[in-house]
This record gives sequence, C-alpha cells and structure tokens, in this order.
Amino acid sequence: EIKLIDMTLRMFTHPLFHVDDALLQDRLIDLQEEKMALLQTLMEKLKCKDEEEVRKKLASNKQFAVVLEELGVKPPMKVSPRTGKDTYALAKNDEGFLALTEHEDEFVQHLCAVRLGTMSTLEESRIQRFIDIGKRNKGRLPIPLKYYGAHTGRWAGSDKVNFQNLPSRDKKKKTLKNAVIPPDGYIVINCDSSQIEARVLAWLAGQEDVVKQFANGEDVYSAFATKIYERPISKDNPVERFVGKTCILGLGYGTGALKLQHTLKTSPPGAVVSEIEAKSYVDTYRDANDKVIQLWRDGDKVIADLAYWGDTKPYTYGKHKCLKVTKEGITLPNGLMIRYAEIKRDTEESKTRYIYKSRKGPVSIWGGSLVENVVQALARIVVGEQMLKIQERYRVALTVHDAAVILVPESQKDEALEYIVECMSVPPDWAKGLPVACEAKFGYSYGEC
Repeated sequence: EIKLIDMTLRMFTHPLFHVDDALLQDRLIDLQEEKMALLQTLMEKLKCKDEEEVRKKLASNKQFAVVLEELGVKPPMKVSPRTGKDTYALAKNDEGFLALTEHEDEFVQHLCAVRLGTMSTLEESRIQRFIDIGKRNKGRLPIPLKYYGAHTGRWAGSDKVNFQNLPSRDKKKKTLKNAVIPPDGYIVINCDSSQIEARVLAWLAGQEDVVKQFANGEDVYSAFATKIYERPISKDNPVERFVGKTCILGLGYGTGALKLQHTLKTSPPGAVVSEIEAKSYVDTYRDANDKVIQLWRDGDKVIADLAYWGDTKPYTYGKHKCLKVTKEGITLPNGLMIRYAEIKRDTEESKTRYIYKSRKGPVSIWGGSLVENVVQALARIVVGEQMLKIQERYRVALTVHDAAVILVPESQKDEALEYIVECMSVPPDWAKGLPVACEAKFGYSYGEC
C-alpha cells in the first residue's frame, strides 16, 4: 500500500503527460458556437425574447421542473426540512441539482448553467481548467488522484480534475482525452482489467460454472443474454448483449426489477423493457446463480454480527477465505479493513434495516450491498498489485477505475505491451483460481487508446 501511495503521489508531483493546448483551444471555439445555437433554441422553446428572460423563467422551481419533464428528465426531489414534505431538490447545492449539471445530455447541462447565471457547461469548465494547468506547469499535466478515495479503497478524482469520468463516447467531447498526450518519443498504453468485478464476484461466491466460463474465455454477457432471450446472442446483437451485460454487472449485487428497467432505459445504447420482462431477467439470474445469492445471505449474517458482536469469534467470509470478519470490520487480503462505523439495527421504519455512519451521513446496508463493497475492494487490490508489477519496468501515469495507463518509449512498444498484458493476466497469490484477463491498446494520446 505504501508503494501504491508513492505511485499515486508521483502521478501529481512528477507528471509525464502533456496538454495539447491548441486542440483544446479549437474545441473551446466550437463550444462557443454550439452554446449560441443552444441559447437560441432555449429562447424559442421557452418563448423568451432574450437570455435574461430565459434565466428568470428557469429561476422558478416549478417552471424548471416542467422543462425537465418535457425533456424526459425526472426532477430530483428531497424532503423539505421546514415542512417535512417532498419538494424539488433544485437549489444550487442540492445533490440532485449538482447531478443535473453533469447530466449526459448537454442540453440539460445548459439549462442548469443558465439557471445558475452562467453559461459554462462541465465540458467548457474542464477544458479551461486543463489549459490553465498546462500554462502554469510548462505544458505538463499533473494527475491529482485521491488514494483510497472511496469506502472500498478505489482511487477518486481530486482538485476539480476528475480523470475517472472524462467523456469518451462522444467524438467531440473526447477532445479532453485526446488532449492528454505523452512526451516526444513515447506512446500511451491503456490496459483494462476485463470484467474484473464480475469475475471476482463469481470466484468469491464459488459460482464455478461462471468462473469456468470466464476462464475459458467465453463471452459471459452474451451467454446470459442467450438465457433470457432463449435464442443465440453474440456481439453481433449489441442491444441484447447490452442487456446481458447490464444484468451480469448489476444483478449480482441485488438490483431489483424497477432499477434494472430504469438502468436499461437510460444507459447507452438503451433498451426499453417492461417491468414484467425486467422481473423475469432478475428471476433468471437468481435461479442460475445460487452461490451468489448465498453470498448475499452470508453477508446479512456478517452485518448482523458487526452490529452486535457479543462473544462471536472471528471467521472468514466467502469461498476462498480471503476475507476475515472481526468485531472491527472486514479485513482484506492487503491487511486493510472495510469498517462500518456505528452500525446498528434500525427499527424506526416499517421494514427493519441496518444502517452505518458514512462521511455523507447514515447509509443503509444489506447482504447485497456488502457483497458489492467487498467485491469492489478485492478488485481494487487485484488491479493495484498488477500495477505495482508493471511499475517495476514502466511508469504508471494514471489509473482509471480498473485500468492502468502507462507511458513507454515508442521503441519498446511491442515488448512493453507483452509485459503489461502478462502482468494484468496473472491473479495475486491470495486469489488462486481467479480468472483474470485484460485488454490493452496503445496510441499517441490518452484518447487514442
């Protein structure tokens, strides 16, 4: 862990990436033109004669909510501390409104920007920030990451430069990634640990049929889609495979039919299914993955024990005994621990639940969410150990979710690719039998790979 801390700090204190200033300046000009066109659309849509009238109209919570609903966006809600009733969460500091400022639909971002009295979208602000960072660092781009930024140990963005969620699907918005370039004579290699969470979940639960599918290089997403559609599904069926992928990645943590239905509808490429269909997908997953369901049930016991330990003796959790449950929390293979501060049983609502104290306030937890926590923590440890192996030869310049981004001399490209793939294809000593795999690409910018 000390080596990972050192690696994370060096991404910031000894940056290797540079900023392509000219590319960003060109995109800013494009954004200015797009902004004027969007403003004109807003004025016409809201029947306003100028920008100021648009702002006044959007200042009303009720009118702003109506505009959002017309766009198919559900206005965020909160409980009013004054009345105790549901009200719109549209104040500038409300979490719901802040989420809208980063909405995938840029038109929604513009609505929020106008409401706040600005006309800068998230992309615009980021581009300007990258330009400013490059100017004060002689063209270099320090990478600010929070080591152990999440409860599960994952890295997180920092300093208003969140590399964990730079746009990649939209060709124009991908300018930010394309503007992150290596020094002369170097290339960028992006190596992503394939489906690491799904693999860890199956392995930890002892769901051997799925473990074997991964180990044999089968397309697990297509295999599950084949079950629910009752016909052969492959990568040639992108929407159906997307449904299979969403099910594999979400249902392992206990996602219900309504949430699955919403996720399928709102995530690209999108799939509209009925509640009955979504429930059938949930049922099919649970029937086929009995060991995962048992892991949830065992997780419920862990939670109950942590809330009231009594004379319980420490014990292992999961198939491979890599997690140890003690009075203080769940000890991970790296010696660190997931803690659930002040965890207790809450009987105030109609359904009894367990809650613990987080940095953001009380959080409800059950077996499925505990499984999600430990799987993410284990996946993070796997990728962390793999990155340290890579670091023995090449500098890891950035980590994003389950991927390592490495800068290597162009003359060593083939040798480096082979070594990096080898490092990320071997599980740690504590995870014997975990079927890890990876996919590596290279390019002359972060966006290219």
